[in-house]
Amino acid sequence: MAQNSVLTFSMKSKIFNFLLIITSLLGYLEWGKGHQMFLFQAEGEIFAKLFNQPGSILHPFILFPFIGQLLLAITLFQKKPGKILTFTAVAGIGILILLMFVIGCMGFNLKIALSTIPYLLVATFTLFHHLKK
Repeated sequence: MAQNSVLTFSMKSKIFNFLLIITSLLGYLEWGKGHQMFLFQAEGEIFAKLFNQPGSILHPFILFPFIGQLLLAITLFQKKPGKILTFTAVAGIGILILLMFVIGCMGFNLKIALSTIPYLLVATFTLFHHLKK
């Protein structure tokens, strides 16, 4: 019976972590006149620069979310996803997402603010999921 509940908890953890990765990529950015992109587009540019210009991606708002996504990807392959890895990943990605949410609210830009809501909701559910165990 105990092993069955561990499997259920582990599967829920993996689902939450997968949803965290997906929702983190849905963030939307706008700046200046006619400049906008989703985070998945920005991440594509980061991968392109990773090998050509590695120094250009050495910024905390690039590195922390990227490392957070890598940590979440690692937890998907663990038998029992690590709570510490998940919390660290949520914090790393959350730095950027929360900043985007605040900027969206302060600038009255609903596109930016609303694009962060899925991640913030999934992160909240994930943290409660891990804390109740």
